[in-house]
Amino acid sequence: MLPSGKSARSSRSFDWSASRLGDPAGWPHSLRLSADLLFNTPLPMLLVWGRDMTVLFNDAYAALAGPGYGKVPGGSVPPVMPPPLAAAGDELRSAWNGEAALAPARSLGFAGAHDGAALAYDVFLTPVRGAEGNVEGVLCALSVADTMGAMLEPAAAGPLRILVVEDNLDSQYLVCEMLRAFGHDADGVGHPNDALARLAAGAYDVLFTDVSLPGMSGVDLARRAVADAPAMQVIFASGYGDTLLRHVEFPYLSLQKPYELDQLQQALDKVSGQRPGHA
Repeated sequence: MLPSGKSARSSRSFDWSASRLGDPAGWPHSLRLSADLLFNTPLPMLLVWGRDMTVLFNDAYAALAGPGYGKVPGGSVPPVMPPPLAAAGDELRSAWNGEAALAPARSLGFAGAHDGAALAYDVFLTPVRGAEGNVEGVLCALSVADTMGAMLEPAAAGPLRILVVEDNLDSQYLVCEMLRAFGHDADGVGHPNDALARLAAGAYDVLFTDVSLPGMSGVDLARRAVADAPAMQVIFASGYGDTLLRHVEFPYLSLQKPYELDQLQQALDKVSGQRPGHA
């Protein structure tokens, strides 16, 4: 039963003109049915459609993810893998292979829940089959696994102070929220000039920067940052692999876009282990 004051919604309740999915009149029946189920379910849910990972989400998931996640109902390829999908990679692959799967008690952090602290969620993944029986999408539903709300322990070495430089605002927001969910302090800027001003005004442990930026490359930005603060750790994110990083003369880590949650966590663990005074 719907909460009082709310009415049922369907795929036709939204304007999809700016979406890669187009007019719902042209959608296959399986997509319309899945979307209608998504929008009228009180649990936080995602719908992954097609192998290019077009993602739709409902109000419950939007509230959980926070105000900067995006405009309901989505319908685009996200710049960073949504946390539930990143945390349930093996189960997502099983769902694409036609098997319903459960990823139990996965630790996920969201800006809209419990001040961004990470909680344990059960992630349910269900394949969506088309008229010919092939898997065309995957429904992902979340349920809090730990009813006591047990929090993740903060990083043993203490929180890192991280400056994120990313000109795609959606990606910048998601990265900052993931870093905060891991227990770190994160600030985000979209332009290298803003990054230089932040670096001059405050001390950061890590510069997390996209390689391709407006006005100045992330490599040149990092080069200036390391020159001013030799202890600065650098993590590059790039959609072009390490091609643009061949001549970098200082230590760094790199992540290939789109990267997953565990890859980001591994990079942070390496950085934490390299901090001055870390045993």
